[in-house]
Formats: sequence, C-alpha cells, structure tokens
Amino acid sequence: MSPFRTLFGQLKSEMQKAIVGYDHLLTDVLVAIFSGGHVLLEGVPGLGKTFLVRTLSQVIGLEPGRVQCTPDLMPADILGTHIVNENEHGRRMMFFEKGPVFKNLLLVDEINRATPKTQAALLEVMQERAVTTGGERHILPEPFFVLATQNPMEMEGTYPLPEAQLDRFMFKIRVPFPDLESLVEISRRTTGFTEPKLEPISNGADIIRLQHELAQMPVADPVAHYASRLVLATHPEQPGVLPEVKRFVAYGSSPRGLQSMIRGARVWAALSGATAVSTDDIRAVAHVALRHRIILNFEGEAQQVKVDDVITKLLDQVKTPAMEAA
Repeated sequence: MSPFRTLFGQLKSEMQKAIVGYDHLLTDVLVAIFSGGHVLLEGVPGLGKTFLVRTLSQVIGLEPGRVQCTPDLMPADILGTHIVNENEHGRRMMFFEKGPVFKNLLLVDEINRATPKTQAALLEVMQERAVTTGGERHILPEPFFVLATQNPMEMEGTYPLPEAQLDRFMFKIRVPFPDLESLVEISRRTTGFTEPKLEPISNGADIIRLQHELAQMPVADPVAHYASRLVLATHPEQPGVLPEVKRFVAYGSSPRGLQSMIRGARVWAALSGATAVSTDDIRAVAHVALRHRIILNFEGEAQQVKVDDVITKLLDQVKTPAMEAA
C-alpha cells in the first residue's frame, strides 16, 4: 500500500497549504473519506469547518455541493423537485430538477439548524445514497460523502440530531480552538487578498479504487473480538462494565460503531505500512467512531460527564489479545 501512503501524504500536505494546524483533524477526515464514511464536524462558529470542506473538495478532485441549513429549509430544497417544462417537441412534461445533494462531496453547514423533517430527508440520502421522489429513484453519483458541521448543542436555535441520524455518521470529529502559534499563522495567511492555489491530487475513480483495495485488508479474529468487546463495554446492561458506564450511560454503541472502527482501522493500518489490522489501529479510531454513539442518561448530562473520558477508560479496561496472553 505504499502508493496509498504517498497519496495520503500528498493530500494532507496540499490541504495544509490553506489550513493552519489541525493535523489530527485532517488525518481523521481523510481516513473517513478512504473508508467511504460520512463525517460530522463539531465546533463553535468561526473555526474554519466550512473552509476545511471546501479545501478538501479542491484537493481531492470531487465535485462539491453545499446546503446551508436554516429552520425554514424544506426537504425539496436539498433533494430536488419536479417542475413542468417543455420537451424538444413543445409538449409540457414533468422533469426532475436535481437538488444540491447530487454532488460527490456534500457540505451540510450547521446541520442542527435544520428541522427534523429536513434531517430525516438527509438521513435517507446518507444511508441509501439515492433520492426517491414521485415514484422515481435517482441514484447519487459515486463516490458520495456528506461532511456536516454543527455547533455545540447549547447554542441557541438548534435542533439536536436524533440518534438514528447521528449513527449514520462514521466519525464525529471535534474542531478545537487554535493555539497561540496557529492563531498568529492564521493572521499572516488570511488577512491579505491572495489565497494559496491548490492542485487536485486525486479524483473520484482513484478514491473508489483505493476504497476497494483497503477493504481487503485482513482483520484477524482476535482483533475483531477486541473491537467487539469495546462496543459491548459501552452498554450499561452488560455484566462487568465500568461503574461510569453503568451509572451515566443510557445507550451504548450500535453495531455501526464496530463497523466504523474496523473500516477506519484498515486505513490506519495501511498508513503505517502494515499488512493486517492491529488493536493499535482499532484504538486509534475508537474516540471518533464511538463518541456520538454513546448516549448519556439524565445523571450523566447533569454531571457534565465527557464521553471521551468514558471511552479513554474503556480503552484502559478492555484487554487487548496481547494483554490477555501475558
């Protein structure tokens, strides 16, 4: 997988011409892309989430689309609608006017400002990768990715995403506030009138080919068992779980959390030059794959328990195959 490692590094370096810092964030986003998954980016306004997605579309060579979510946004505004128009013979007929979702890389900006009705329409698009309207099924272009941004839930005027919709995102990545050095560099790069010229490094065909190759990366049974035990350890009703899980967690991860860890770990293994997935690769993606799939109960919310801290403790508690053998 040496060509993949080279391409991954080129994509990241090209993006860093425009984006200051966020090294781990860029890695996680690219891992999700090559795993074929959707990404939810969470952070307060003004941290460059939208700019990151725009930069990614330029570098990765995919056709971008954008939806700016507002409370009055309707499903037809993103999916498309039937309109009456004349055909080449002058007869009036119904035609389907495609919406912005018919792009390779869809940016859904401030997704938690859309109403549940519009969120449900987007849910179908993410899962089925198709739009059904007027009895017709329209297949979305391949590859297709949704990169959604959202503000933290305490921001005003937001509709919390339902658990079913959250589960459709492969990764949930938190966008941190820049440190001092990054802020200084941002002031240097972004206060002029010129922007860095970014070159496309890949295209849709390359992405699809590499996705198929990465999916063949073997996962040994002990590694799959370890990932499965991690998922079971997030469920409070399981015997022997962490006291924090039993006390503060209402619902644990779904099987999609396991799928996300395995798919993401395959990319991590390829990046390290390995020929098979290890438990270290599983641990590398555990936080981004599980943090939105562990739902706190009322006490956990009231105590302001951090899900990331719970996951860290799970990684310390659940033994790897090497630890069990020792």
